[in-house]
Amino acid sequence: MATSPTPQYTDFTRDVLGRYICNGLDEAMNSTPEGNNRPDARDFDIIVIGGGTFGSAIAQQLYANDRAGNHRILVLEGGPFFVPEHNQNMSAGIGHKGDKLDNGKPRTISNLRAQGHPDGVPFEEVWGLPWHSPIGFSGLSYNIGGRSVHWGGWSPRLLDEEMPTSSSGAPHSWPIDVVNDLKSQYFDEAAEQIGVDITNDFIHGPLHEAMRQRLADGITAGNIDSAIPLSELPTTLKIAPGTSPEEEKLLKLEAPLAVQSKSPRPGFFPINKFSTVPLIIKAVRAAYKESNGDDVKKRLMLVPKCHVKRLGQQGGRVTEIFTNQRDKPIIVPPGGKVIIALGTIESIRLALLSFEGMPNYANIGKNLMAHLRSNLQFRIPREALEPLLAPTVKELQSSALFVKGRATRDDGSVIGHFHQQITASGLGFVDFNSEAELFKTIPDLDDLELFKTADDGSVVITIRGIGEMTPENSNSFVRLDSDPDENGERRAFVRIESNPSVDQELHAIMDANAQDIAAVFANGKPVEPPPGPSNPSLIGGAFRRDGLGSTHHECGGLEMGNDPSSSVTNPDARFWHIENAYVAGPALFPTIGSPNPMLTGIALCRRLADHLLPQPDPQVVEPGFTSLFDGITANRWRISKISNQPNNDPGKAMIRGGALEMIPGNDIGLFWYTKPMPANYILKLEWMRFKHDDNSGVFVRFPHPDSKGYNNTAYVAVDFGFEIQIDELGQPDGLPIHRTGAIYNEPAQTLSQQPAFPAGEWNEFEIRVQNQTYTVFLNGTQVTTFTNTDPNRGLPSTAAEPSFIGLQTYPGSGMAFRNIRFKPL
Repeated sequence: MATSPTPQYTDFTRDVLGRYICNGLDEAMNSTPEGNNRPDARDFDIIVIGGGTFGSAIAQQLYANDRAGNHRILVLEGGPFFVPEHNQNMSAGIGHKGDKLDNGKPRTISNLRAQGHPDGVPFEEVWGLPWHSPIGFSGLSYNIGGRSVHWGGWSPRLLDEEMPTSSSGAPHSWPIDVVNDLKSQYFDEAAEQIGVDITNDFIHGPLHEAMRQRLADGITAGNIDSAIPLSELPTTLKIAPGTSPEEEKLLKLEAPLAVQSKSPRPGFFPINKFSTVPLIIKAVRAAYKESNGDDVKKRLMLVPKCHVKRLGQQGGRVTEIFTNQRDKPIIVPPGGKVIIALGTIESIRLALLSFEGMPNYANIGKNLMAHLRSNLQFRIPREALEPLLAPTVKELQSSALFVKGRATRDDGSVIGHFHQQITASGLGFVDFNSEAELFKTIPDLDDLELFKTADDGSVVITIRGIGEMTPENSNSFVRLDSDPDENGERRAFVRIESNPSVDQELHAIMDANAQDIAAVFANGKPVEPPPGPSNPSLIGGAFRRDGLGSTHHECGGLEMGNDPSSSVTNPDARFWHIENAYVAGPALFPTIGSPNPMLTGIALCRRLADHLLPQPDPQVVEPGFTSLFDGITANRWRISKISNQPNNDPGKAMIRGGALEMIPGNDIGLFWYTKPMPANYILKLEWMRFKHDDNSGVFVRFPHPDSKGYNNTAYVAVDFGFEIQIDELGQPDGLPIHRTGAIYNEPAQTLSQQPAFPAGEWNEFEIRVQNQTYTVFLNGTQVTTFTNTDPNRGLPSTAAEPSFIGLQTYPGSGMAFRNIRFKPL
């Protein structure tokens, strides 16, 4: 079915956002040689499977890296466009995603309806569990941006010891090159991108400072077993000059939250809570603007509701992509690359379905990991924090803190790592939710008034422990169901279990650590649990261990490594035995550590994007010449203006394939270089037309286009400069003075013309401008020489009256220019 070219109406809304962000698969394929016979149509040579958290992130980075416009990127997302950013940035959000229903079942639409919710709640419209498992997984969010529109924002960084390395390629070690790259560049870049490179300026005040100091004192005094001393932790935040060593140590307890409430720099808005949807929206809109709305020239397309069922491979490379939207596959062109960027389990499933027979196929789906998680919630009287919290402080406050832990045995051997996420609010008896005020972008004034009048007699604290699981548990895996489902697809079957010795030992140490932290905050004062049953083994607080499928942190299964016999992907995130298939996301992790996989996943996306599309080097020109266009940027170039026509469109130029490609408008336009040329010079450039009858030209020695008051400023070049013509037909009359290489429409020139190379091939002009003599060479052969006698045209550039060069856009014609350089004479 053809995609509607205009926004559609639902019962309640007009789908403007979806229409102008997304494309249908039919539109994407009709922009390629498969569905379009235009000579400038190109295949998508990078196809990203999954437009969720990491698919959107890497697609945006690839588009940004491709400054030379050499590639076309297609993103295939199984779900729809849902929300434009993180839900908590949109007033109070549009709903809340819980882990389970009251009966313990996952909050799928079918289960919600069985519980008496006929329409579900907003999140459940896109949430589902695509695999089978005895574990109560919360599943996936089927929408652009995926889980990043729902996540909590905690983004600590992996410690060195959580990324064990081995040059020998031992199982479940991180490739040393990957770790070095993460530490030297990509962790910092990812931290800045998601907003955890600076302190949370929205969390401050006496309560926060009192709790932070009490926590630091407790760690220093040794009252919190298994907490890593602050002196052993790296500083990952940007530290302001003049910060004292003691304050820098305290900053290591700040919560690494992917939230910004203050502009990172002048002219920028804060990102609030991070999600990848704004990244992909910005990229696809930039691609639309760059292409002037022409799908054939659009370098990035995002196709929602396109479920990839299987990849076809031949000769060790992916050649076909089978989807639910059409009977025939998408063909991966020679040199094309495919990036699997689905959720961890679905990425594994697609690999299992697609790469059977691969030599290390048996490794796919092994080494599946998630996080151990516990929660301790309690309330203490505010007196417990005195004298650090002065009695005169009455205003409602919040705090968010972070403690890193290391579980060890009596002999000093390390079991594993964990961390505690601590939130607190001075709520009085208004509520028992320590995150009541965190992350709300648009507060409700009535609520604020209620909080202002709270007595602040107590502080509600939640301590959430997150612990790592050990790798290579044979009871944790992903495999395919034996039989297809009702849609003819083999779903994944997932089992994940904690190691009965190591993981459970770490879990117990992590829980004891939380109790120590609670005791430090309570400072001997009574502790009150929230309503409901509590664990009597704890100091009055309510304690709960979450299931292994409740964290949305599944990792591993397609782990990267140095040895194909023990890993699935190589250090460049490519399948060892598939030359053009890559993985983006936590499925790559050899170990999980305790951090949420967001920061590491984003860092690996940026690393993979740089590997696939490294930043191009500027073009090197021959000695004596200066480049006017390096194939990457056109910052000194401008398009002429039209002020007297209905559309006022002179066309534009886009960078495509390292060339300036002319996009025609409704009248001639001039893409001109804004730095004046010398008085005399040699200008060299290459040009290519797409069709035999395409028309364009190179203008030399014209004054500033705005200097004459013209309605169409391109005509300043026509009337006061000279055009070296590009037109094999010599329109409108076929005369030699209107054909390629001629000084346009000038009869007093000596012509010895030759045909240009066929459409689709590059030609070279060499244009010599010396005094009032103009000489043109086409592909090394002189085709004209002309001496100007008009005192009002072609004036040499001076400081007082500079002259310029430019390239013509011509209605209905395409043309590309590259390797533009000059040499003064």
